[in-house]
Amino acid sequence: MIKNAYLWYMARIATPLNLSEQDIEELTSMSRANKLDHRYVVRSRIILKLHEGKSYDQVQQELSIGREAVAKWKKRFVTSGVSGLKDKPGRGVKPTYTDEDKARIVQKACEKPEGGYTNWSQRRIAAELGMSQGTVQKTLKEHALKPHKVDYWCGKSTDPEFEEKMLNVIGLYLHPDEKAIVLSVDEKTQIQALDRSQPELPMRSGNAKRLTATYKRNGTVSLIAALAVHKGEITAETINKNNHQNFLKFLKKLYRKYPGKHLHIIADNLNVHKHKKVHEWISSKKRVSIHFTPTYSSWLNQIEIWFNILTKDVLKGGVWHSKKQLVDQILNYIETYNKTRAKPFQWTYKGNSSVYKKSLH
Repeated sequence: MIKNAYLWYMARIATPLNLSEQDIEELTSMSRANKLDHRYVVRSRIILKLHEGKSYDQVQQELSIGREAVAKWKKRFVTSGVSGLKDKPGRGVKPTYTDEDKARIVQKACEKPEGGYTNWSQRRIAAELGMSQGTVQKTLKEHALKPHKVDYWCGKSTDPEFEEKMLNVIGLYLHPDEKAIVLSVDEKTQIQALDRSQPELPMRSGNAKRLTATYKRNGTVSLIAALAVHKGEITAETINKNNHQNFLKFLKKLYRKYPGKHLHIIADNLNVHKHKKVHEWISSKKRVSIHFTPTYSSWLNQIEIWFNILTKDVLKGGVWHSKKQLVDQILNYIETYNKTRAKPFQWTYKGNSSVYKKSLH
C-alpha cells in the first residue's frame, strides 16, 4: 500500500526539462511579449516552469490551465523544440471569403464611385459588396490599395521650347555672369487677413495652440517679391492689385537697387509679366533681361521655395485684427529673414552641370 502511494506521488512530479541557453532566451522573450498571441505566451511559460522543476500540479495552479495542456506542450517541446509550441497548419477558422470575393473588392476600389462621390471609403465598399469592413481593410492592405490617398505628379510641359527655357533658367542658377544679379520674381496673391471670433488660446503643456473655427475676414493683400538667387536676399512689397503697372513699378525698384549690375529676371508666363509696357521698358534697358519659365513649370522659379517658407513661418495659423497688421507682420518678417537667415538655396543636383553652362553661350 505504501509502495503504491509512493509510486503515485512520484508520478505527479514532473521531470525537470534541460534547456539550452538559446531555448531559455527565446522562451523568456516569448513569455514577456506584449504583442504575441496569449496562447504562445502561456505555452512558453509552461516550459519555463517545468525547467524550474515545478510539478504538473504547480504549473496547473499558477497558469490556471488543465493538466492535459501541460503534458501536451511538454511533449511537443521535447519532440520539436521551441518550434513545436507553434500551431500546426490548418488550425483556426477557415477564411469566409474566396479569392473571387477579394477580386470583387479590388475591382470596386479601383472603380469610380457613383452618387456624387469622388473617392471610396472602406465602409462604403463593404456596404456595396455586403462584406465586413475588416475584410475590405485586410484585402486592400494585401494589394497595397489606398482609396483615400491621392498622389500628384508633375505632368510634362506642353511648351515646345521646354528644354531650351529650362536649360537657360538652370544655367543662370549654376553659372551666372560675374557682374550679373539673378532675381526670381513672382507674386503671392489673395493673402487673407483672418481674425477669429474669440481670442487665441496659446500653446501650453499638453495642449496645442487653439483657434476658434469661426472667423472674419479683414481684407486681402498681395505680395510681390524677388529672391536674389546667389545671395538669398528678399526684396518685396505689398500690392493691392496684381497688374502690369505694379509689376513694372517693382522691376524699376530692382533696377535702382542694383546699379551697375545686369539683372536677369526669372518670371513665369503670367500675362502681366508679358505686357507690352513691360516689354518696351525692358527693351529700353541694356542691363535688364527677362527669362520666362516653360509653360506649367513655375516650379523652376526659386521664389516659390521662399513663398512656402513664408507660409509656414507667418501665414499658417495667423490671426490679424486688420489688413495693416498683416502687412506690417509680413514686412517685419522679411526684414528679420534678410538679417538672420538669407542665404542661397543649396543645389542638390549631382549630374553633369556643364550642359547648363553651354546653354548660356
